[in-house]
Amino acid sequence: MLLKTDRRKFLKQSAAAGSLGACSFAAKNVAASPSATDKLNIGVIGVGNRGASNLAEIRSENIMALCDVDRRYLNEMSARYPSAKTFSDFRELIRHPELDAVVISTPDHTHYHAAMMAMGRGLHVYCEKPLAHSIWELREMAAAAERYKVVTQTGNQHHASAGYRRVVEIVQAGAIGHVGEVHAWTNRPIWPQGVERPIRGQAIPEGLNWNAWLGPAPSRPYDGIYHPSGWRGWFDFGCGAIGDMGPHLLDPVVWALNLPLPATIEAESSEVNDETYPTWSVIRFEFVLNERQSPLRLCWYDGDKQPPESLTGIKRLPPNGVLFMGERANLFAPQYGGAPIVIPHEPDASIELPEPYLPQSVGHHREWVEACKRQGKTSCDFAYGANLTEICLLGNIALRSGKTIKWLAGQMQASNGIEVSHLVKREYRDGWDNQSNE
Repeated sequence: MLLKTDRRKFLKQSAAAGSLGACSFAAKNVAASPSATDKLNIGVIGVGNRGASNLAEIRSENIMALCDVDRRYLNEMSARYPSAKTFSDFRELIRHPELDAVVISTPDHTHYHAAMMAMGRGLHVYCEKPLAHSIWELREMAAAAERYKVVTQTGNQHHASAGYRRVVEIVQAGAIGHVGEVHAWTNRPIWPQGVERPIRGQAIPEGLNWNAWLGPAPSRPYDGIYHPSGWRGWFDFGCGAIGDMGPHLLDPVVWALNLPLPATIEAESSEVNDETYPTWSVIRFEFVLNERQSPLRLCWYDGDKQPPESLTGIKRLPPNGVLFMGERANLFAPQYGGAPIVIPHEPDASIELPEPYLPQSVGHHREWVEACKRQGKTSCDFAYGANLTEICLLGNIALRSGKTIKWLAGQMQASNGIEVSHLVKREYRDGWDNQSNE
């Protein structure tokens, strides 16, 4: 396959693509695994917003239990699934004796507790991205998935897209030549960041279990700035712009280049306060892929930042995307798994592309459901998802510490004397420590 393109075509195609829209647990669940033809008994934790989308993707299975801290969302979904039991605390749902699996679509700070309790009961788990709120939690979740032999899937759904598969084929075939540099950018945050904590709280809305929403995070009064959508920008609850879009945009990078954890991370940003992520940041990573080669450089941009025109030749890029810088050509990967675009360095150059060879996915959610029934594998299990998410969270550690981090992955610490233990593993509110999930 030969391809020719130019920058005008790139802009036209990319614009179109951009429009697309805890360690002691209850006894292990002893229910027999369903056969390949049976329906899974699934409990869904978080049923509003992204949770509603995940629920729609698995609606052909037996939706046995629903949980949400917000009665508005719970009532709406209960009306659609009237036979499902309802809960406002996920710990009660996970104790349901007939479940086979759970889907977790809560804010980031409760992923770990819900997933670990579920896996400890022998339940299969689909968990939204970013997989966890801290690096220590990621490591624990990946180890638990292996220990309990459950089927897991990280909820970065575009991993199943044909576009991301095509990126992997093109890069791994060497069509654009050696890749030494990658740039990824997003228009996030689209929620409050760079702000201080509200001085006074507000009245808790009727039907909202605020204590359950807080979960393991430090207690604070309710404010509408946190729920239902502003939580991503707060250190106590979310993982910022790179936590939201990094698992999507960096997924084809990690996959295509088989990225390990980075050796060095440094960040610059607008002012960082004690409560929220900054309004913009630029984070630079270096990865050692081969000792005989120069380190691979990955640069992340968020807020109003993008790769400069002097690098891309394009004045204003689409709101989100990834650009692989190859020896013979660049490769643009649009947001949401859109079809990639090859941009040769020479305008009339022909780039030979490989024939497609990766099998197409049956769908990100369906892949997990079928693997649960057959005790099979998924393409984005917790082992893969933990590595992908740790890269993102290391960016946040560099951002919050204000220091260059030289990462010792085996020790989960910086080798250059920077104290980051409080960012690698967080403290939990009383009642939410590792013994709380029985």
